[in-house]
Amino acid sequence: MGSFLDSNEMHSKEVVKLELLCKQLHEASDGVRRQEAEKALVEFQSGRSAATLTQCQMLLDRAQSSYSQYLAATTLTKLVSRNPCTLSLQQRIDIRNYVLNYLATRPKLVHYVTQGLVVLFGRITKLGWFDGLEKEDWAFRNVVGDVSQFLQGSVEHCVIGVQLLAQLTAEMNQISESDANKSLTKHRKIASSFRDTQLYDIFQLSCTLLRTALESSKTLNFNDESQHGLMTNLLRLALNCLTFDFIGTSVDESSDDLGTVQIPTSWRPAFLDFSTVQLFFDLYASLPTSLSPVALSCLVQIASVRRTLFSNEERAKFLSQLVNGVRKILQNPQGLSDPSNYHEFCRLLLRLKSNYQLGELVTVEHYPDAIQLIAKFTVESLNMWQFAPNSVHYLLSLWQRMVGSVPYMKATEPHLLETYTPEVVRAYVSSRLESVSVVLRDGLDDPLDDVTVIQQQLDQLSTIGRCEYAKTCALLVQLFEQTAQRYQELISARMNNRSQQHTIEEIAILEGQLTWLVYMIGSAIGGRVSFNTSDDHDAMDGELVCRVLQLMNLTDSCLPQGGCERLEVATISFFEQFRKIYVGDQVHKTSKFYRRLSEILGLNDESMVLAVFVRKIITNLKYWGHCEQILTRTLTLLSDLSISYNSVRKLVKLEEVQFMLNNHTSEHFPFLGVGVSVQEMRSRTLFYTSLGRLLMVDLGEDEEKFTQFMLPITSAFDSVGRLLAQAETPVFQAEEAKKGLIGLARDLRGLAYAFNTKTSYMMLFDWIYPTYTGVLVRGVEIWSHDPQVTTPVLKLFAELVQNRSQRLQFDVSSPNGILLFREASKVICTYGSRILAQGDNIPKDQMYPMRLKGISICFSMLKAALCGNYVNFGVFRLYGDDALDSALHTFVKLLLSIPQSDLLVYPKLSQTYYVLLECLAQDHMNFLSTLEPNVFLYVLSSISEGLSAIDTMVCTGCCATLDHIVTYLFKTVHQKSKKGTVDLESDALVRVMKHQPSILQQMLATVLNIIMFEDCRNQWSMSRPLLPLILLNNEYFGQLRQQIISQQAPDKQGAMAQWFDSLMEGIEPNLLTKNRDKFTQNLSVFRRDINDSLKGPVTSSGGGSSSEMMTS
Repeated sequence: MGSFLDSNEMHSKEVVKLELLCKQLHEASDGVRRQEAEKALVEFQSGRSAATLTQCQMLLDRAQSSYSQYLAATTLTKLVSRNPCTLSLQQRIDIRNYVLNYLATRPKLVHYVTQGLVVLFGRITKLGWFDGLEKEDWAFRNVVGDVSQFLQGSVEHCVIGVQLLAQLTAEMNQISESDANKSLTKHRKIASSFRDTQLYDIFQLSCTLLRTALESSKTLNFNDESQHGLMTNLLRLALNCLTFDFIGTSVDESSDDLGTVQIPTSWRPAFLDFSTVQLFFDLYASLPTSLSPVALSCLVQIASVRRTLFSNEERAKFLSQLVNGVRKILQNPQGLSDPSNYHEFCRLLLRLKSNYQLGELVTVEHYPDAIQLIAKFTVESLNMWQFAPNSVHYLLSLWQRMVGSVPYMKATEPHLLETYTPEVVRAYVSSRLESVSVVLRDGLDDPLDDVTVIQQQLDQLSTIGRCEYAKTCALLVQLFEQTAQRYQELISARMNNRSQQHTIEEIAILEGQLTWLVYMIGSAIGGRVSFNTSDDHDAMDGELVCRVLQLMNLTDSCLPQGGCERLEVATISFFEQFRKIYVGDQVHKTSKFYRRLSEILGLNDESMVLAVFVRKIITNLKYWGHCEQILTRTLTLLSDLSISYNSVRKLVKLEEVQFMLNNHTSEHFPFLGVGVSVQEMRSRTLFYTSLGRLLMVDLGEDEEKFTQFMLPITSAFDSVGRLLAQAETPVFQAEEAKKGLIGLARDLRGLAYAFNTKTSYMMLFDWIYPTYTGVLVRGVEIWSHDPQVTTPVLKLFAELVQNRSQRLQFDVSSPNGILLFREASKVICTYGSRILAQGDNIPKDQMYPMRLKGISICFSMLKAALCGNYVNFGVFRLYGDDALDSALHTFVKLLLSIPQSDLLVYPKLSQTYYVLLECLAQDHMNFLSTLEPNVFLYVLSSISEGLSAIDTMVCTGCCATLDHIVTYLFKTVHQKSKKGTVDLESDALVRVMKHQPSILQQMLATVLNIIMFEDCRNQWSMSRPLLPLILLNNEYFGQLRQQIISQQAPDKQGAMAQWFDSLMEGIEPNLLTKNRDKFTQNLSVFRRDINDSLKGPVTSSGGGSSSEMMTS
């Protein structure tokens, strides 16, 4: 096969140097030399010249080392992947032919060199898929023909041939890094063409080769590396075909249990010929465990083939074959002892139910036998809880879905679930209880530590347990009673000092078992669904709840001597389920559930039940403040109760709630004190949000009640104020003052969030201003370097200026809006000036927590204040008040201190910055127009970056901001032309446009490119700034138009010119609403026409493509 560039002796020295660098990179022991070699090789790989091609060929021809061969392969891959591609069509054809020839003549290359060349072949074929030599003669599409020569050769050649097809199939299915987050149109166009013209043939070829291999499997030696490699690649090829993204949905792999394989209708023969399905079951049975998991993976995909591929009769036969295959595997389960086989088989079982209805499964001939075997397999799997724990999810999900389908099943055949689900539930419950002693004895990883996995499994169990619920409850009651009784005996012995070492160990085991049982009871209650329940089930729930509450009384009584943290977490989880199902409007209060609570515990109504909740919350806050998980979940429970409209009115009448409202001090709730860590103080905001909601129920306009509630906070603030007054003296108690201020800022933020009515907010504002705002600002001055202080204080002010539920509607005679903004401005300026004075000596990994987080909150605060609609900002300049100007200039200084690359790296920072910028562009263009040119260039440059952001909100905000700016610019320029007297040189925007026209031109190119060729998710937003950009840059738009047209294939240029003419048809040189709307309509048609043309085949002899339109 031909060379793709004539070798040139002048390159020999350079090639020898590259070979030496490769050796140094991989073999040198000196780290500095390795680093220098890596730098030089990266530089070589970024080359674009013809010399790079020549040197790559020489490296491959000389084949001095596998390292240099791999360098050449990866460099060529990067060269052909560049966008736009600089290689001609003939050069790319020559590279493809050279690679195939190279692989054919050197079948025993090192595996990573082979892989590198195979990837190069796949990439060059994909990117040149629509390149044609002549009409209907495609340059890169004779894939099977190219590879067939390999398949007829030695085993090594056969492996390479299969690798080429497997890699090409994978390559067609994935978006390259260079196209990530860009247009899907070109990728889908290529993938769809490959699917329609080649993929079925490749799949059929893989099945034929697998059949041949299966027939000779007895003579194959799987210990032989090449034979094993051939089978591996054949199975991988089949799997790549079956996992192909047939309709461009890009299913998230994390949800693979929901995936349906959208096989094209043309593939029907392969699946109606049941030998295809049987082939993979036979492969599983014949292959060693190093290969068989991939055969099962193929079966998982086959079981997920879309239902509509078959008629009802065909589907029944297909399902019957799948179920029989599964049944045979379960009858001879030896292969399932391999974890990979086991995992894939569990996935296969779940797919049977994901893709087929229970009514269809029960009609399968051997269903009774199959369900019995599946139940037996599930029970054995649950009992072996240490083996492949990540696969249990699929088994539980299978049973959950089957039980969930029972109410909707129309088939008359018995589903037999009432026989087998109790066995599954018993196996899960008993195996988890038995695991406790094994974990403690052998020091294993405890499943109880992974709360997320427990929650997932219990959600599944809650549905399974509701089938034959009486048996589930009887099992849980029996196990709970015997465990709790023994636990009570041992606790009594311990309290009487009669416990010994083995007693302490037994207590630990019993606490672990009770933790599991409490979790399970919570999930059993959570499985109640209103449309499918009965009084008897509610009575059973009552039995279960009573037992947990009795246990809770026992454990709470022991808390002064210490408690079991995991058991408390389980109890809170139980209360969460209890609240969701039986507290509030969900259940009628005359149900048998409440009757059982009344008979056993004397809880006669919902108020008494709520009192139990609140007593538990108070107990946890008192004894478990040091445990973040318990504290957070307890406060979340309190918050959930305080949100419920019906519950909250009953709650405030309880003595326990009144106790909390009147005694929220560290004496009763230690986590409110200054003796705890700063980390533990984070929960205080949620606590005070809940208290604030409870206080508001009966607060009305009762200022005395509010003052009474605020007494503990008032006292604490006065104390902190006195301490801060001594800040410059030697007796200053810095730590106490600092922690006091952090806690108070968090408390007040919680209250400010809860007080979402005008009356309650005004009480809080009058209390805090001006008495305590000075204390907060002083704290920022002293600890400006410490985000532990500044973050809570800044967040408090950001909440205070937030016009939540229109609460900041001040009276006409009230200056409060202006006063509030002045305080916010003071905080921003105080923090900003000090953080800027610190310089740039902050480590990169600490940049966000130490500086950028605070700046982001300041941006958020300023945006909320500017957009709150409660301040007339014209007043400040009118009366010489610099609060607004100071805040805005501080914003500019803070912005310039941030490297522009960081604006999009940190999502929270980018969101706050871009919404603030949009607000400024909308309402404060007069300020933006006075900025220095370098500042305005920074702002425009950040907008340009944001237009291509992945976050749609950021992108949409940038479009709106750009629209405001260019509209202002257009109107200003046109004012000059009309009046002739306006001095535009004083306007920063006009100066920027005059001296740096390229930035707006670049934005015009960017917006047009996104609309025309990318996956534009906010077309309307993009269209708004495009018209003023075109009107301001009419000449450049004409050049851009010509450039785009000239880059099209000759037969497409006329159509593209016509689309551009239609885009501007009827558009006048103004920005009136009617004209804008007309342009937006034209743009929709323009984009649709271009997308339609991209979906159709394009033959082009050039290397460029319509989506590679702009290099400027």
